[in-house]
Formats: sequence, C-alpha cells, structure tokens
Amino acid sequence: MALPSSSAPVSDRHRQRLAPIATPDRLLLGPGPSNAHPTVLAALSRHPIGHLDPLYIELMGEVQELLRYAWQTDNRLTIPMSGTGSAAMEATLANMVEPGDKVLVAVMGYFGLRLVDMAERYRAEVHTIERPWGEAFSLAEIEAALEQHKPAILALVHAETSTGVLQPMEGIGELCRRHGTLLILDTVTSLGAVPIHLDAWGVDLAYSCSQKGLSCPPGLGPFTMGPRAEAKLSARSGKVPNWYLDVSLLNQYWGSNRVYHHTAPVNMNFGMREALRLLADEGIENAWARHRRNAERLWAGLERLGLELHVPEPLRLPTLTTVCIPEGVDGKAFSLHLLNKHGIEVGGGLGALAGKVWRIGLMGYNSTPDNVDRLLDLLEKELPAFRAASPSVAAVAA
Repeated sequence: MALPSSSAPVSDRHRQRLAPIATPDRLLLGPGPSNAHPTVLAALSRHPIGHLDPLYIELMGEVQELLRYAWQTDNRLTIPMSGTGSAAMEATLANMVEPGDKVLVAVMGYFGLRLVDMAERYRAEVHTIERPWGEAFSLAEIEAALEQHKPAILALVHAETSTGVLQPMEGIGELCRRHGTLLILDTVTSLGAVPIHLDAWGVDLAYSCSQKGLSCPPGLGPFTMGPRAEAKLSARSGKVPNWYLDVSLLNQYWGSNRVYHHTAPVNMNFGMREALRLLADEGIENAWARHRRNAERLWAGLERLGLELHVPEPLRLPTLTTVCIPEGVDGKAFSLHLLNKHGIEVGGGLGALAGKVWRIGLMGYNSTPDNVDRLLDLLEKELPAFRAASPSVAAVAA
C-alpha cells in the first residue's frame, strides 16, 4: 500500500541536519551536578580502551582503592556502579532485601522517600520514622524505632540534598549492631566533601555519585559493602532480583577474577580515577576543611544580606545550603535571571520545600571563595529588584 503523498518515508521522516553540539558555559551552584574539574574532563576525552585491557584492569584497582580512601573504609567490595547515584542506591536494597524483610527508613526529606519506594518494589515490609524537612534524627528516636520494629535493615540519608541537613552519625552504627540490623547510608552529597568514617561509624553499605563532591560528570555510582552485608548476600535464599545490579556477579568483574559482566563505561572510570587522584593529592581532611570554610563564608554572607537559612547551623550541610525565598519574591524568576543573564545555576526546592527555598551547592571543584563571593555579589545587587517584582520584571527575567 502506497504512503499518502503528504507523508515522507520513515527513512527520511526523522532525519535532521544539525550543527555540532554547542553548550554554554555554566557555573553550577545548584544541588548537582557540579562543574567537573578540567583534568577530569581531559581524562574523559581520551581514546577508550577495552574493558578487559590489562591497563584498564590496573586502573580499576586504583579506583577501588581511592574510593576506600574517600570513604575511610577497608571494605573489600567497593566499586563504582555503571549508573548514576540512584543506581547505586537501588543496588544496596536490591542485594540486601528479600521478600518480607523488615526495612526501616528514616525519612527527613525527598531522598528518604525514594528509599521507601525502592524498598517496597523489592517487596520489603517497610516502616518509617519521620522528621520535618530541615531537621535530623536524634539517637534516642532511632533507638526507639529499632526496638519497636526490629528491622533487618535501617536506611538513612547522611546528607539530605532536598533540605541541606547533615545527619549526625555518632552511635547509630553501634545501635544497629546491638539490634542485629544492617545500616545503609546515603552519602550522595557528602562523599569527598564532608567528613565520613564508614568503618568507625559501623556502616554496612553506602552509596554515592560521581557528579558532586568528586567533581566528575554524572554516570557512576560508587558503592561499598561491608562484611556483615556480604554475609547476608551470601545467605540469600534466591537470586538477587536485579541482574544488572547483582553485586555477587559484579564482584566477579571487579574482584580478582575480572570476569566479564557488562561493557564498562571505561571513559567514565578514566574521569573517576582522575577525580579521586585529585582528591587524594589534596588530602581528604583538607578537602573537608575547604568545603566547611567556603560554606561558612556563604552562610555569613547570606545572613549579612538579611536572608534566612532553612537549617540551624549545627545541622547544616557544607555542600548544600537551603535559603528561604523572601516573601514577595518569585524564586523561580530570580533563578532564571541568574541562569539566563549570568550563567549561574541554583536549585529550587523539592517536595515539601518546593517554591519555598533555593538550594545552593558548593561541591568539589566549585567550592571556592571566588564562587561564593560572585554569587553573594549578584544577590546583593540584583535580588532587590525581585522583592516586589512587578509583572514586567518577572516577564523580563523569564
């Protein structure tokens, strides 16, 4: 049957002639990604090599060892998942949860809710404890929940990207061991930038991402599993229900056997290797201190401008600051103004904080005094015009 004369053949219908890709320079001061370090970008552009090439296998070992350094752990099973941080998040639950397992999720923001959703999909019996978005859990609250629910797993967000809260970790791992509970920790917005001591804290599984404190583009999800978690994995009654994220299979590739599992994103691991090398050259404690200094510089400047911060200082996350949008200001219009006129990205609120806060990120390569001062200067000079934004001002900004 002939095609109607008005219809082009399928072979041509979707053909486009495009110019080579051109992207603007942006300063990414939102919740992530952050700007990648130039050395990392150069590594990403190198010619690929095979994922079983002896040189690549050597690089794999370097990445694993440097991840252990960044997390302060001796965990044998430490790998970068081929996927974003959400893939690494799901890997913790996919490998640990068997149908009917009790999973307790401590929800204090958007990413706690994501853990709940994932655990339910693996048919866990999910229980939650909750704090308002902007607060953290006390040790007593966690202990009471462990005693009440007696879960096999506690999942907790260390650095809640939606709220800018840093969860204190002292004593939580000890409580989990006392109750026979495995501890999963989300370090997506803390790895490489905020003090983490997985072994000292008694964390059994942790995950992160490549695009925040590690100054690498998105695409890899660091994952680590301790001995207690390995024992639960070995004792499963059936296969891990997610083939791609099955750590018992992935470990055959990332372990000493180097048995093929999937075609690894070799160039992403080139970038990860360089990002971690730069972190080790700086020194992890120096990186932690740099992020803290620059965050405090930002906090002081915002308060000097009369802006209110959503999180009390003792719980503030050095990598992500939530700033309350002043009354009468169209927060989205001002964010678009910063992006379109100055090439600076800041984030808006998620979930319960949507439309209420800006989220300002200072992560990895972007955590510098110059970036802090540049943003504060723009807020001081240009935010006043948006405080009582007329329709014409808002339209121009958009």
